Amino acid sequence: MRMPQTVPPLPKAVDRNRHMPATRAFGWLAQGWRDLWTVPLPSLIYGAGVAAVSIIIVGGLCYFGYDYALLPALAGFFVVGPVLAAGLYEKSRRIEEGLPVSLADMIRPKPGTGQHVLFVGAVLCGLMLLWMRAAVILYALFVGWQPFQGLAHGLPMLFGTPMGLTLLGVGTAVGALFAAFAFAISVFGVPMVVDRDVDAFTAMGTSIALAWNNLPVMLTWGIIVLVLTAASLVTGMLGFVITFPLLGHATWHAYQAIKDRD
Repeated sequence: MRMPQTVPPLPKAVDRNRHMPATRAFGWLAQGWRDLWTVPLPSLIYGAGVAAVSIIIVGGLCYFGYDYALLPALAGFFVVGPVLAAGLYEKSRRIEEGLPVSLADMIRPKPGTGQHVLFVGAVLCGLMLLWMRAAVILYALFVGWQPFQGLAHGLPMLFGTPMGLTLLGVGTAVGALFAAFAFAISVFGVPMVVDRDVDAFTAMGTSIALAWNNLPVMLTWGIIVLVLTAASLVTGMLGFVITFPLLGHATWHAYQAIKDRD
């Protein structure tokens, strides 16, 4: 007698839409503010470190005559920022679990997570380098293959001529594509490898799916990140002392609200 052939059940589709209103993003910001001022000193030191490194990089680019890379480098901060905030995610995680918090706990990765955070960071750094190369190519296409004549000449050209405004618009659009992809893979990818025992590829893929399926609230969150980061740049990077830890802690709560339900 012939046994009937068994067919394995098809996998169930995973619904990653959390149906959250766009205004929920402001709640994440409020939770991040609470975490920032819970044992505040480690977060403020963390933010001061990011501000100091940013000032050193900008000063170095200007001092050594690489000011042509300044605008792409500042835009690249949006790309690598989520990895730099890994320690802030760890602090928020420890607060939730009632564990003690210290700066050493924040900068020392949990066993088994460090290599995955570094891998996501390498991917984001690769994206930033690609964006900077794309910026050079765009400049050459619009202005010609000639050296950048410094910010004193470049800024009036960018903001005061039709060609410069067109270059600025196209460059912003291309940079937005790089930033959107980096945001999608990292906004939940880095918190996930801090929180769970998952590999970097799984975390980045899940992060893209969660961001895509929750567009209203994620677009609002992206605008909040953009506005606060731009405000920090305007203050000569000093604003990062507050805004960077605030956004880091708030991103952890965004991840907690939107991650897969076990």
